[in-house]
Amino acid sequence: MKKKKIVIGLTGQIACGKGVIKKFLINEYQASDYRFSTILRDVLIRLYVEQSRENIQKMSTLLRQTFGEDILADVMSKDIKNDDHHFIVIDGIRRLADIKHLREVPGFFLVSVEAEEKLRHQRVIERNENPGDDKKTFEDFLKDQKEESESEIPNTMAAADFVIDNNGSWDYLWNQIHDLVKKINELDSSQD
Repeated sequence: MKKKKIVIGLTGQIACGKGVIKKFLINEYQASDYRFSTILRDVLIRLYVEQSRENIQKMSTLLRQTFGEDILADVMSKDIKNDDHHFIVIDGIRRLADIKHLREVPGFFLVSVEAEEKLRHQRVIERNENPGDDKKTFEDFLKDQKEESESEIPNTMAAADFVIDNNGSWDYLWNQIHDLVKKINELDSSQD
C-alpha cells in the first residue's frame, strides 16, 4: 500500500529558520523540497537580473499583479501534485493566497516558524544570502519586514496548523521537528 503524501509548508518571517528546517527534513526524512523564491530567482536568472531581495520582491509583485495573487501557489501546487516523493517540504509561504491552492493538496500542513527579531537580524548578517545582507543594520532589517512581500506573513503564520519555536538550541529545534512529523503521521494514520 502506498504511503500518503506528507506536505509541510513553512511560513515565518525573514531568517526565522525555515531553510534550516527544510534542510533537516531533506536529510532526515528524504523530503523533496520546494521554495517559492526559486520560481522568482529562475525568472531573474533568465533575465540576467541580480537576485537581490529587492529584485525578488519586485518580481513577485509584478507576477502577482499581472497574473493573479495566487499564481505562484498555483504553480507550486501543480508541481507538488506531480511529485512522486512521499515527503515534501515547501519553504517561503508568505501569503494567505499562497495556501489557497496548497490546502487542496492532500496531506498539506502549514507550519509557522517563530524566532525573535534580534536573533533573526543576526542570522541575516551571518548567512549573507542576498547582496548587502552582511552590512544590514537592525533598522534596515525592520524596514525589510514592512515590504509588500513580507507584510502578510504574520496573518499567514496565524493560519498555521503547527508552530515551531526556533529561539533555542539545535537539539530543541530537532526534537520539535521529530515531534511534528510524528504528530502528522499519527493524524495520517487516524484518517485511514
